[in-house]
Amino acid sequence: MVWPKIKKAMMKHFTEMKWYTIMALLIFYAVSTWFMLLLAGEEALLDIRDYLYWLVVTGSTVGYGDMSPETEGGKILVAVYVIPAGLSIFALVLGRVAGWVSLQWQKGSKGMHELNVSEHVLILGWNGKRTEQLLKLLLKEREDVIGEPEIVLCVRADITNPLPGEIEFVKVDSFNKDEDMDRACVADASTILIDNPEDDMTMTCALYCSKRNPSAHKVAYFDDESLVPLLQQHCPEIECTPSVAVEMLAKSAFDPGSSMLHHDLLDVYEGQAQFSAIIPNKIEEICAEALFYQLKKSYDATFIGFATGDVSHKISVNPSLKTKLYGKDKIFYIANKRINNIDWEKIQNLTDTEK
Repeated sequence: MVWPKIKKAMMKHFTEMKWYTIMALLIFYAVSTWFMLLLAGEEALLDIRDYLYWLVVTGSTVGYGDMSPETEGGKILVAVYVIPAGLSIFALVLGRVAGWVSLQWQKGSKGMHELNVSEHVLILGWNGKRTEQLLKLLLKEREDVIGEPEIVLCVRADITNPLPGEIEFVKVDSFNKDEDMDRACVADASTILIDNPEDDMTMTCALYCSKRNPSAHKVAYFDDESLVPLLQQHCPEIECTPSVAVEMLAKSAFDPGSSMLHHDLLDVYEGQAQFSAIIPNKIEEICAEALFYQLKKSYDATFIGFATGDVSHKISVNPSLKTKLYGKDKIFYIANKRINNIDWEKIQNLTDTEK
């Protein structure tokens, strides 16, 4: 009665082949081989350092030949036990390692693992080719950003990572469940971009993100512009981006080339791109004239507008040269690339000189 129970327990452990089972098997193999070599009189192989080296080389069938059994019993032991058992265990360990690596790759590819990132750019939603293009543009934009934040794509759609090795990927069941969104580190993101095929899902996701991460810069894309005032009534800090295709079509009708101009302003690959920068808190006051002049002279950039620090959604385009700007205000400019080292004190000194 005892043997069947032992046999059943052994079959269970060896069928599942947990890591502790493999380690126990490996230890038993090493200890049993040492004792059998002792009984065979192979004293030259019994020193622990030489023995471990010889066992690994022989058991894996590498066989350098620098150490080998000398007695008849030792040779028989190697032929009938050490090599067959060692080869089986070696193959088993390699199989488990390969299986573990494959599992980790699949988890990453299918978005099943948990992330440990912060200050990252989080994209919520999947819109096929549009999201793929968004990711490529973000990767290009990130090249000129100090720190190069991680880009994380979080989706509900049944897809795999569209850009493995370049972005992080998380697949969730819901965009408003804490346990799901914690895997994407939603509370630690610096920027959250929300773009879903359905506007109602975008609305729900935006409300959830506003609660979980009120300090992040959040942008939501809507096909139906009537939802924008509704969201901003409850979450005024969220920047809403409606489709402007119709507006561009109408503008190009009377001002030919307008659509191409706007395309170049937004294209990160060619043309003049539009960027932004925030005036540091230590800057008390600068005038638009000094800012316009210094940006053009020092950086070959063109100042086009600004948003005050307390009303981030209200943009003043083409302001008067006498306009005053202050710390925390955000400026917008056109340049060949992002400017990361604007000399704000020089602009302030130029402003003071003009007073």
